[in-house]
Amino acid sequence: METAPAAAVEGLLRAGRRRVLAVLCLTQISSWGILYYAFPVLSVSITAETGWSAPVITAAFSLGQLATALTGIPVGALIDRTGPRRVMTAGSVLGVIALVAIAAAPNLLVFYLGWLLAGAAMGAVLYPPAFAALTRWWGPQRVTALMILTLAGGLASTVFAPLTAALDAHIEWRATYLVLAVVLAVVTVPVHWFGLRAVWPDPPAPTVAAHADHRGIARSPRFAALVVTMCLATFASFAGIFNLVALLREQGFGPGLAATALGLGGAGQVLGRIGYLPLARYTGVTARTVLVLAALAASTALLGVVSAVIVLIAVAIGAGLVRGIFTLIQATAITDRWGTTHYGRLNGLLSAPVVIVSALAPWAGTVLSAWTGSYAHAYLVLGAVAAVAAVLAPFTGITISKKEIL
Repeated sequence: METAPAAAVEGLLRAGRRRVLAVLCLTQISSWGILYYAFPVLSVSITAETGWSAPVITAAFSLGQLATALTGIPVGALIDRTGPRRVMTAGSVLGVIALVAIAAAPNLLVFYLGWLLAGAAMGAVLYPPAFAALTRWWGPQRVTALMILTLAGGLASTVFAPLTAALDAHIEWRATYLVLAVVLAVVTVPVHWFGLRAVWPDPPAPTVAAHADHRGIARSPRFAALVVTMCLATFASFAGIFNLVALLREQGFGPGLAATALGLGGAGQVLGRIGYLPLARYTGVTARTVLVLAALAASTALLGVVSAVIVLIAVAIGAGLVRGIFTLIQATAITDRWGTTHYGRLNGLLSAPVVIVSALAPWAGTVLSAWTGSYAHAYLVLGAVAAVAAVLAPFTGITISKKEIL
């Protein structure tokens, strides 16, 4: 029978885990919404007011995403050693500074420097560091915590896209970014600092002796196969999301119906994340990775084949569902194979090329449509890319038991 002191300690630990999860849900909504999703809403106004072309300002945003990728590697290693509190607080402060620089930018040089800072900030506050925090703090229950976090993160555009648009309609884009900088400062800086003060647990011992050396894992063929697999799947996923409205317009959809289909695909992502837990319970690591990537390939290719309105919308929702599951496949890819001991470092190494691919995929998808002659043909190619990822997935291997994963 559990003693009262032991029960009290366990209760405090559970309360601490719930607190950090609530903190990270709040800050992920705010950070994604302000640092990432505000830009596509404001891009038209930025172009109109400054005279800078859309490709030029989008290149600044993409350059920021490259900074995100490079920042993620040292951030992951630092979180492994010291925890997320200082890293994520510093990232929030840097994000505020970056937004002020972007808002005040008198020329393109300062605008680009602002986005480089914003990208570095995103590398310290978005999903990868939050995943590392929850993976260590929540331990065996981490999958549940990651699912809840990604569900909350999915609300970022829902909350901040209309808010950003409303601000832009009344006070123009520079003032809008300044208001958003204040919101970011008020919400995320103190919440990260005071909400993530729980004791950072020691890393668990590796379940397999060979996994004690993270350098050996990072150099292994399995890790290389995982990086390639995730990059290919991310390319197909992000290019598919970004170009969906263009595909539907090409198929004869009106702009309103195309936007609605895109939104329903977002709802499908939420359903997919909810469905990840039962999928993980009844499948092994390789089986579910192959299954999800094969479904990604099939749903992406189908978008390039079907033309009936109802069928296209249904497939778009299904594709969104698969992408929602894929988010958690990626979040748990390291722990599923090598445990949690070096999660921050290894996830940083995995995330860096994946973020680069996700930054380039929207543009590459557009180029692919021009090269193949239509968006429909481009989606067939994207489906083939995802199929290659599914074929490579078994080579990523399984190194810990299903019981340890769950």
